[in-house]
Amino acid sequence: MTPMPALTIEGYVIVSADGMLAGADRVMPDALKFEGDKQFFSDALDRAALIVHGRHSFEDQPNFPRRKRIIVTRTIGTIAPDPSNPKAILWNPAGAPFEAACEHAGVGGGTVAIIGGPDVFGMFMDRYDTFWLSQAPQVRLPDGEPCFPGVPARSPQQILAAHGLKAGKAQILDAAADVSVTPWRRV
Repeated sequence: MTPMPALTIEGYVIVSADGMLAGADRVMPDALKFEGDKQFFSDALDRAALIVHGRHSFEDQPNFPRRKRIIVTRTIGTIAPDPSNPKAILWNPAGAPFEAACEHAGVGGGTVAIIGGPDVFGMFMDRYDTFWLSQAPQVRLPDGEPCFPGVPARSPQQILAAHGLKAGKAQILDAAADVSVTPWRRV
């Protein structure tokens, strides 16, 4: 029997200059949407074996219905099928380990893309192999929703570094808006 390849955990978020991923209404504003970042995000999700997000996070992508996903929720005891999406399962982290949710989703190896929200990002801080932090330095969202627990007291970069991740070389995604993505990798 051939062993299954290990899971690679990668996070993806775009944040404003003040570390927010959404406005006060918990919705990503158009001001944080850039074609270069949307393409980078879409390409990454197309390569992922599994996507993990909370009930309020979603991807506004054409390939959404084809992707396997785990939706983190407290509304169930452990793991259950998502009645609204045959490619998704619901998972309560308090009731079952992540590996059991992956097994239930039929994923034993490959890349798992964590796409939010803040509490879901926080759950995986010590497990990320890479966190792709996109930044829109010309956008500010006062009273917005922070990307991670602990923001704005600390910056997203300080939080990633505190969890053993180190910044790599940034890639420009939108030169006009100065939007870039930086890979933060486990050292």
